[in-house]
Amino acid sequence: MFSIGDKVVYPMHGAGIIEEIETRKILDEARDYYIMKISFGDMKVMIPVDNSEAIGVRNIVSEEVISEVVTELGEDESEMSDNWNKRYRDNMEKLKSGDIHQVAEVVRNLMRSEKRKGLSTGERKMLQNARQILTSEIILVRGVVLEEAESIVSAAVFKK
Repeated sequence: MFSIGDKVVYPMHGAGIIEEIETRKILDEARDYYIMKISFGDMKVMIPVDNSEAIGVRNIVSEEVISEVVTELGEDESEMSDNWNKRYRDNMEKLKSGDIHQVAEVVRNLMRSEKRKGLSTGERKMLQNARQILTSEIILVRGVVLEEAESIVSAAVFKK
């Protein structure tokens, strides 16, 4: 169970801080919810406490892990399917995993692909979401602003 003030990651939304834990009655059922503020912007997310583990909510990673991820962003692209539909599904599974290494892999591959040949609308939206997830965690771990986190990612992906 998490507490108010904990820094956590909610897969597909990104990292934030639990601001409240409150009970809400929805469809005549009272449940406890974490109210999480995403680390940039004004977005707040309600996460059912009793379902948070199954959803994949986790604590943010350490600075050491962020350093590993930044290094991984500069590595060669991993192999992706030529079939757009399969590639999209594979990338979506990586994002849903909540694993920061897999999220970074999606960001790296799509950023480079976009620069080379452009992306479809669906993959462009996926890249935007993946970058948000990754940069939101960098913001909380390193204590930087959004622009600096985005700069860290771009510099690492295109360092060559």
